[in-house]
Amino acid sequence: MGKETVKLGLIGLGTIGSGFANLLKNNSSYISEKSGLNLELTRVADKDQAKVEALGFSDSVIASEAKEITENPEIDIVVELIGGLEPARTFVTEALKNGKHVVTANKDLIATHGKELLGLAREKALNIYYEASVGGGIPLIRPLKHSLAVDRICRLVGIVNGTTNYIFTRMAQDKLGLSDALAEAQKLGFAEPDPTNDIEGIDAAYKLMIMSSLAFGSSLEQDRLHVEGIGRVTYEDIDYAREIGYAIKLLVIGERQPEGLALRVHPTLVSFDHPLASVQNEMNAVYIEGDAVGEVMLYGRGAGAMPTATSVLADVTEAARSVVFRPNAGVIESDFTHLPLIPIEELKTRFYLRFLADDRPGVFAALANAFGDENVSLDMVIQKRRVGSTAEIVLVTHEVKEAAFQKALGKVMAIEAIKPESSMIRLLS
Repeated sequence: MGKETVKLGLIGLGTIGSGFANLLKNNSSYISEKSGLNLELTRVADKDQAKVEALGFSDSVIASEAKEITENPEIDIVVELIGGLEPARTFVTEALKNGKHVVTANKDLIATHGKELLGLAREKALNIYYEASVGGGIPLIRPLKHSLAVDRICRLVGIVNGTTNYIFTRMAQDKLGLSDALAEAQKLGFAEPDPTNDIEGIDAAYKLMIMSSLAFGSSLEQDRLHVEGIGRVTYEDIDYAREIGYAIKLLVIGERQPEGLALRVHPTLVSFDHPLASVQNEMNAVYIEGDAVGEVMLYGRGAGAMPTATSVLADVTEAARSVVFRPNAGVIESDFTHLPLIPIEELKTRFYLRFLADDRPGVFAALANAFGDENVSLDMVIQKRRVGSTAEIVLVTHEVKEAAFQKALGKVMAIEAIKPESSMIRLLS
């Protein structure tokens, strides 16, 4: 057996870091009783000294810079909660080189440099724990890495960005525009002052990369994913979708197909019959389909100080077991292969399309010809409202290859009677 007391170093006292420090302080005796582990927060570093002092740490605990933690021979586990790529990547690398396990909630780092860092961890007989990087307090990484590792996962679909889910919920409930719903989310702390990564789907893309690498055993590159944000979705789209039995969600979708992996992030019409349609506000959920296990859905708070801190502390406890009992480090990610990614143009789905057109004879015939030329079959065509001589048209296609639909859409938008403003959203098959 190794050490009875496991010493921790914490880098970063932001929302999650402060939550983690408080949770560890409040639950330390409970953790000790339940796990037999004694966790001691030995050193804490943050560039804002006021944050450190506000939490009441003694002078002996406060570190003036991160290297006092990453190079400290007494510290067993480094908890990195500063986020971003640098200097987080440097701190994690230094910690591993100095023989320390790492716990992080940094999705950007794991998605971008995870293979490299996990390879270093394996070389050093250590591990990196990153449950909190996806889904906040929802256990997602551990089930994919362990519980479901014996099954062949064929598909995962999820709502993994609480900001956009809250925005869509408020737009649907109170007929808000996107900018008003976003302002409300920011006021309540569900959105960052700069919401770009959420609104443009980048945050969700990082999370899809992490989950898909574990689900499908493949190393991934972000620039090869198809990513669309929610900026063009309007209340009208949400209202019309509801009329035909759908909710709009920003989804991450990963599928294993014979030709490779199909991965994408985009707004999606989800049938009210699907459990993801009922996920509201800032909640997250991931729906997993496996050959043997069938359908599994994991649901909960995908962000927030205490839910995320709970996942961080759970990872710290697991890392501490490795320190005390010396089990195999269990780094599997560095063995992942590269499976080909299928271009979105080759994927088949159904499409929702809304546009404005001059209300005059021949428009529907021209539409039919444009879609017919590319063998795009229409499931429904609805004229929604008329303002003067302009009509709003909503249509939904049958399943068709993306490339064919995009060609047809180009022909539709070239029709003289069609106005340039339009909205296109894919349906979840």
